[in-house]
Amino acid sequence: MRIMATRFISLLFSLLFLLYSGISFAKPTPSFPSSIIRPEKISLSTPTEPYQEKFFTQVLDHYTFRPQSYKTFQQRYLISEKYWGGAEKNAPIFLYTGNEGDIDWFAQNTGFIVDIAPHFKALLVFIEHRFYGKSMPFGGNKDVAYSNSSTLGYLTSTQALADYATLIIDLKKNLSAADSPVVVFGGSYGGMLAAWFRLKYPHVAIGALASSSPILNFENITSPYSFNNIITQDFRGESEDCYRVIKRSWQEIEDTASKPGGLDLLRNNYISASSLHNWLYTAWVYTAMTDYPTPSNFLSPMPAYPVKEMCKAIDDPKTGNNTFTKLYGAASVYYNYSGTATCFDLDDDSDPHGLGGWSWQACTEMIMPTSGNNEDSIFTASKWNYDDRAASCEAYFGVEPRPSWITTEFGGHDIKRVLKRFGSNIIFFNGLRDPWSGGGVLENISSSIVAIVAKQGAHHVDLRFATSEDPKWLQDVRKREVNIIAKWLSEYYEDLDPAY
Repeated sequence: MRIMATRFISLLFSLLFLLYSGISFAKPTPSFPSSIIRPEKISLSTPTEPYQEKFFTQVLDHYTFRPQSYKTFQQRYLISEKYWGGAEKNAPIFLYTGNEGDIDWFAQNTGFIVDIAPHFKALLVFIEHRFYGKSMPFGGNKDVAYSNSSTLGYLTSTQALADYATLIIDLKKNLSAADSPVVVFGGSYGGMLAAWFRLKYPHVAIGALASSSPILNFENITSPYSFNNIITQDFRGESEDCYRVIKRSWQEIEDTASKPGGLDLLRNNYISASSLHNWLYTAWVYTAMTDYPTPSNFLSPMPAYPVKEMCKAIDDPKTGNNTFTKLYGAASVYYNYSGTATCFDLDDDSDPHGLGGWSWQACTEMIMPTSGNNEDSIFTASKWNYDDRAASCEAYFGVEPRPSWITTEFGGHDIKRVLKRFGSNIIFFNGLRDPWSGGGVLENISSSIVAIVAKQGAHHVDLRFATSEDPKWLQDVRKREVNIIAKWLSEYYEDLDPAY
C-alpha cells in the first residue's frame, strides 16, 4: 500500500503559524445582541463575502530616500462596502492585517468581522502582505522578487506595517472618511502585526484584536519547549495510549529503516523515513493548531475536535498492534477526512496558499524557538539550537538571522510593566490547545490591554465564522470581544463629538 495526499507546506526552518447605513452607537452594555453573530449551518465549505479586489501603488522602501527607494509595486487589497454606514456617518473601518499568504485565503477564513459588520455598519478591508499572493514587488515577478537577499530584504514586518498605514490613510482620504475610526484585526502572524500596528500607529488605528499572536515567542522570553509540550498535552489529554503510540513511532520508523530490507519497505510504502517523519509531524502539529470544536477546512478538511478523532483511530482495536496502520488511520483524519484522496505524495512541497516567503522571514527577524522536546514530549527528545538555524539560513539565503530585532523594534521583555502605561486598546486572544499560545499574552496588562484565554480554544478560533454548533465558551469569547470593541468606538465618538 503506497500512502499518498498533499503535504500542506514544507517544514523549512520554521512552522507556519506557523487566524453597518445610518450608524448610531449606543453606550456599551453588558448584554450582547444575539443577532450580531450570525448562526450558520455546519459545513465544510467556508462562507464567502463578495469583496472587490483592488490594487494600491505602494512604495517598496518606506525607510530610505535614495532614488531606488521610490520604486513601487501593486499591493492587493479586498474591500466590501456592503455593510458600511458611510463616511458622512463616520462609520468604522475594520481592517485585517494580512498574513504570510494569499489574502483571499485569510478573508475566506475570517468570518468574525463579517458577522459583526452589520451591527457596527463597518467597512471591511483585507490588505495583502507584501511578497505574498499578488502583492509581489519587482514587476509582480515572484522569481525575481524571491531571487536573492537583495530583493527579499524588503520583506520585513516593519515594511509591511508601513504598507498598511500608508494604504489605509490613502483609502480614508479617497473615501472622504478622515474621521472614520479604524480597528485592526489579525490572527497568528497577522495577529502579531495587528498588535504591533496599534502600538506603532495609534493615530491610524484606535484598537486591535490580536488573535493567537505569539509576540512573546522570541529571545529567551518563551521556552523553546513550550510549543511541542502543548501538542503533547493535547494528544495525551485525549488518550494515554494514543500518546504512547505516537511517541514510540519515531523510534519504530528508525528501527524499521535500520533492519535488512527496511529501507526498501519504507520506500515501497512511505517513500523514505525522513518523508514519513515530516508527513506525520505535519499532521500532528497542524491538527493540534486547528483542534476546532466544529468541522473546518482552514488547513485541510477536518472534523470537529480532530485530535480526539485521531486518537480514536489510533485506539481502534481493529487496527491491532501494527503501529504503521494506526499512524496511517490517524494521519488520514488530517490528510483525507473528505475521503477524496486516493494517494498521498509525501514529498510534495507544493505551496497552494503562497506561503513561500515565510522561509525568508523565519531566517531573518522571525526567530521563534519552537523545536525543543523534553523526555516526555510526543516527539523525539531534542534541544533548540540557534546555531543550526543560523547555519541553514546562511547556506540557503546567505544571511545571518537577527534574533533580537523583534524585541528591539516592538518590545516583549517585561511586557506588562512596559505596556501598562504606554499601550491601550488591544485584545489578545489565546486558546490553550494552540501550541502557539505559549508565546502569547495570557494575562491582562491593563484595563484596556486585555487577555482573553480559552482553555479549549485552538488557533484563532474566535476569528472563524460563527456556527449554530459553537460551544458556549466560544460564543462568550466573541461576545466579550464585541463589547470591548463597542466600548472603544463609543469612547472614540465621545472624543470626536463631546455632545455624542
